[in-house]
Amino acid sequence: MAGIAHPPQATSADAKRPERAVPRSFPVWLIPGALGLVDALLAWGMFLLAYRLRYVPWPPKASDVLALLHPNELLETLTQGAFRPYVELCLLAPLPLILWLRSARLYALKGAFSLLDDVFGVVRATTMTSLVLIVFAFMYRGIFAFREFSYSRGIFLLYWGLLTLAILGVRMLVRRAQVFARRRGRNLIPAVIVGEGDLAELCLSEMRAKPELGYCILGVLSTSPAAERASRSSPLHLGHVDDLPEIVRRWHIEQVFITDPTLNPDVLFETILRCWRAQRISFSLVPHLLSCLPSKTELDQIGALPMLKLFQEPLRGPNRYLKRTFDVALALSGVILLSPLLLLIAVLIKLDSRGPVLFRQERVGMDGRPFTLYKFRTMRADADEHAHRELMARTIRGALDRPPRTIECVPSSNADVRPPLYGKVPNDRRITRLGRWLRRWSLDELPQLFNVLKGEMSIVGPRPPIPYEVAHYSSWHRKRLDVKPGITGLWQVSGRNRLPFERMVELDLYYIERWSLWLDIKILLKTIPAVLRGETE
Repeated sequence: MAGIAHPPQATSADAKRPERAVPRSFPVWLIPGALGLVDALLAWGMFLLAYRLRYVPWPPKASDVLALLHPNELLETLTQGAFRPYVELCLLAPLPLILWLRSARLYALKGAFSLLDDVFGVVRATTMTSLVLIVFAFMYRGIFAFREFSYSRGIFLLYWGLLTLAILGVRMLVRRAQVFARRRGRNLIPAVIVGEGDLAELCLSEMRAKPELGYCILGVLSTSPAAERASRSSPLHLGHVDDLPEIVRRWHIEQVFITDPTLNPDVLFETILRCWRAQRISFSLVPHLLSCLPSKTELDQIGALPMLKLFQEPLRGPNRYLKRTFDVALALSGVILLSPLLLLIAVLIKLDSRGPVLFRQERVGMDGRPFTLYKFRTMRADADEHAHRELMARTIRGALDRPPRTIECVPSSNADVRPPLYGKVPNDRRITRLGRWLRRWSLDELPQLFNVLKGEMSIVGPRPPIPYEVAHYSSWHRKRLDVKPGITGLWQVSGRNRLPFERMVELDLYYIERWSLWLDIKILLKTIPAVLRGETE
């Protein structure tokens, strides 16, 4: 039946070989790129057409419009001297269009879609593109080469209308092609259902009845031993929820629907974290009651099924784009301006000790998603992490009254009465000579600017924890994972690392609940004197 696939039973010979449950005969990743190219061509073509239509007798005849649509006729417009003031505008047109279409998720070709949302997304994208061109035209004016030139407002109005119709037409064709492909078992997201009972059956039947929703249900996972024993005879039964990470890896699952509201939150969090280590997947909760929605969930609908999307960013709407723009602008400027310093530090590290320039370490980002954090290497290449692992366990458990028992850690002098640095092994012998200097001025953290550009971190946010730290977290500690981690944060300017762990978490939660761009700016301004005061060592 359409919309559901029965995974073949793995034999001993291929038990360890991952299989793709939903076959693909075409590289799907090429389609968004092709769509972007089509959108760029339409942005250019509709601008040229709008210019030509502005200067034909009105109303234009159908034959005149068809003649103008010929590629040679449109390209001839570029050679006209009267078009010279519009050349830069025409070249710029695809950039804002593609950016706004991407923000409206109109290049996402997987999962459920709404034609109404598509229409609103296209109209917003073409409207914003036209406004950008208008502002650029009256501010730029060819770097004052056309100061006395009067741009035609009719061209911009025609361009908006033509571009809206053209983009909508292309998107409708794409959506029709998606529905056609999905009803034949293509362009489907491999998914599983976690839970049992009426809600799981409703979810399964809805997906089976409407393959155009874009999901291929491979099976169901039980959440209790009793339910597992009762459903073992079912051909759709894949195992227990504990088996989800292995099932995700083997069948390349991309979507998980959770229909059991009684599932232990700690078990759910650990399972999600383990799944993300294998593959980046999406989780959606199918609720029994839509009574009280946390701030990090988003109400959605797939067919007739209400869905709660888990782990949505708390910074919603314009605030999310504002913070991301702020992060990218600062990170990109920092990389460009500090590139000589970055190169110098890299050379000094190679001269100081053997080993790579960069230290790569797995950290836990927003919603528990693992990512690779970059830092300049400040320790010996063969340094053992056991000392730090034991220290973090003691710190989180509130047992910092004695140093870790390790040969890498030398007990501090009794004269040193300052509180210990959070996450720093006292008198750590693993640190190189240059590494100690880099840490003193926080220069080892500069490569994290690339993590910011990749979207894994923010300039300001909670400290990115290591997975073995998160393993000791209690439930309320995990709330600090609600946003992207940052290079600096409120914890850093309020005592740097010499704060108790509980206080650091409280500051992170305060920041998350009261975020504003001005708060980020204040934290950045306070970070510089904190570093100059040497509060890192």
